[in-house]
Amino acid sequence: MKRYVFAGASSRALDMYAVNMVQKYSDCAALAGVYDINGTRAGILGKSCGGIPVYGDFDRMISDCKPDRVIVTSIDSTHHIYTVKALEAGCDVILEKPMAIDAAKLKEILDAEKRTGRRVSVTFNCRFIPYVARIKEMLLEGVIGEIYNIDFEWMLDTSHGADYFRRWHRYMKNSGGLLVHKATHHFDIINWWLDEDPELVFASGTRRFYGDCGKFRGNRCHKCRFSDSCRFYWDITAGDFSRRFYFEAEKEDGYIRDGCVFASDIDIYDTMSVNVKYSGGALLSYSLNAYSPYEGWKASINGSGGRIEAEIYQSGSKAAEPIQQIRLYNRNNEIITEEMIKDGGVHGGGDKRLLKMILEDSIPDPLGQLAGTRAGAMSVAIGAAANKSIKEGRALTIGELLDE
Repeated sequence: MKRYVFAGASSRALDMYAVNMVQKYSDCAALAGVYDINGTRAGILGKSCGGIPVYGDFDRMISDCKPDRVIVTSIDSTHHIYTVKALEAGCDVILEKPMAIDAAKLKEILDAEKRTGRRVSVTFNCRFIPYVARIKEMLLEGVIGEIYNIDFEWMLDTSHGADYFRRWHRYMKNSGGLLVHKATHHFDIINWWLDEDPELVFASGTRRFYGDCGKFRGNRCHKCRFSDSCRFYWDITAGDFSRRFYFEAEKEDGYIRDGCVFASDIDIYDTMSVNVKYSGGALLSYSLNAYSPYEGWKASINGSGGRIEAEIYQSGSKAAEPIQQIRLYNRNNEIITEEMIKDGGVHGGGDKRLLKMILEDSIPDPLGQLAGTRAGAMSVAIGAAANKSIKEGRALTIGELLDE
């Protein structure tokens, strides 16, 4: 039985970890404490776990609870702080993506892990989606031979996508932008499929839809004078959870969960394009936009022996289809279609499989789905290099970024 504590009482901590650990994994995981600067949110999470102690001081929690593992689910810009502290206290760490928001913070974690001998697991749930894992198996089977290039397009709809522009994510200093916070998932999938290291990155990014692109703006949705005319109006007090977890917690830390998506101080991008050259010669063309009419992703993987086409829809007219297809085009002019029944679990069934592997420890991992700091660092490095490339208007090597 291992003892766990939380660094960050986020909704992710509550929904992904706390509730499931209490309900399904009480035989192998004991929740001992939760830390957050906001006592209201920490209190809600604590009560959901049967009344575990709530702390406003991270070091005090570590001292009192003596955990084996710390689950870091705080704001992205603080991941390195709590991870390094936990490692130095002799704990292993389960770290929500992204591992960090820039190269300097990555280095702090990597140095601490090496110095302490403890272990950090980075939670890339997309690796555990059966559909994504099946593509990995097909590539290992050599169905398209040597991989030459990947085209990967990710679309966020105006429900999910807009939400990043309401929350703390909308500032680079907090999240590293969507090329780090969101795309770290996508870059990790591609790195994992290829089993190559990214070497050279060139990117473009802009805002075309949110932020100062809007025709009108307020401070926040609550009591906004544009509530009747703005298609992005969200009533934070209408839902019991959002009212208790966010609105009633504002008085403690001033965090506004329903910020205006057209605020003029938003500095992250909503339209992004990235090109990556890999160590084995493979090329990646990647795009992300945060205002699509539907949500999902499309990928084509081209190799010496053929081509794989894959796609997932998470909203829109095709989202309800129960079957997902992977299409293989070989050099004999054949189209081989593999069909899979869609997993209805959270994040395509990835969350439950990831959590099971993390908590039960002894589950075999033949595909290498459970990621460590190297994979975490490589995915963030692409996003961080892309941000720097956009800012400076030039290509960057990953080596140059990490050396800096």
